[in-house]
Amino acid sequence: MVGLLTPVSWIYGIVVGVRNWMFEQKILKSVEYDIPVIGVGNLTVGGTGKTPHVEYIVSHLMLDHNVAVLSRGYKRKTKGFVLANAKSTPATIGDEPYQIYQKFHGKVRVAACESRRKGIEELLKLYPELQVIVLDDSFQHRWVKPKLSILLTDYSRPFYEDKLLPLGRLRESPMQVNRADMVIVTKCPQDSQPLTYRLASKELDLMAFQKLFFSRYEYGQLKPVFIDDALYTVRLTDLTAKDSVMLLTGIANPRYIVKYFRGYPFKVKVDHYPDHHDFTKRDIQDIHKKFQEMPGERKIIVTTEKDAVRLMHNPYFPKDLKPFTFYLPIEVRMVRGVDDHDLIEEIKNHIRNKG
Repeated sequence: MVGLLTPVSWIYGIVVGVRNWMFEQKILKSVEYDIPVIGVGNLTVGGTGKTPHVEYIVSHLMLDHNVAVLSRGYKRKTKGFVLANAKSTPATIGDEPYQIYQKFHGKVRVAACESRRKGIEELLKLYPELQVIVLDDSFQHRWVKPKLSILLTDYSRPFYEDKLLPLGRLRESPMQVNRADMVIVTKCPQDSQPLTYRLASKELDLMAFQKLFFSRYEYGQLKPVFIDDALYTVRLTDLTAKDSVMLLTGIANPRYIVKYFRGYPFKVKVDHYPDHHDFTKRDIQDIHKKFQEMPGERKIIVTTEKDAVRLMHNPYFPKDLKPFTFYLPIEVRMVRGVDDHDLIEEIKNHIRNKG
């Protein structure tokens, strides 16, 4: 199989390389806006934690800036520019923009548009008072030149150890890391030592102007997916070896959360689906059956925040499972790495320096 995919990977690399060269030679032109635009993206196909990091950045910037978030709205069932509002659903705006909109309760403008250029222009027409626009998953969208480009890479699968599609998960060459102003190594283990960060820094071999940061996830307490049907609260620490948890995920890389759950004494059944999966009626029936067959004095379903927003709007999800279905909130925490730079302060410095 590797032999068959290798030529395809080479062709893919050539096509992507030519496209990047055309932008570098200004044959294809990027647009830069007066308003500071912050791009957050990666070199791989999902799994680096873009949305939690966008939320982390936005949660700090919104305290003293008028902020909007613009996303492609992957797998939404609408086209063109769509502004999130009280009637939005994952189907109309996309699961990740919907999650961001719900988390900030309208304090941040959230929109989806396939063309980031059109999306920015529409946002500025509607809200000329905007001070910052954050682009979710924008590294390959070169039609817009961000004021600040932030590249994420997963600690467990760094881009420099990966291969181009379809042999690996890379969307473009690792050399394109040079386009980033900042690099964040995400999902670092809790017990990482200073030597770990120094080795990662050496492997990345960044340019002098590029800042390197490290982050990890911190999990919160379980929250009910279906608030109106919630009968009780439960903590993971309350569950014992006699209990069972179905870990239901539809994310690109569930390794980090699976490892977290394996640290508890209860039995864990992982039921994993592809990233952004739209759960069908048959999927839900299978989930229902597996849950009923699970052993344990107490049984619950735990899912991710991103999956929760899709499940709560799923018409097939059975009422008898709703009281037992929870999601696990996550927050990004920056950790000390090679240098003591502060991510948010560095971002604010870029915003202040508009020239």
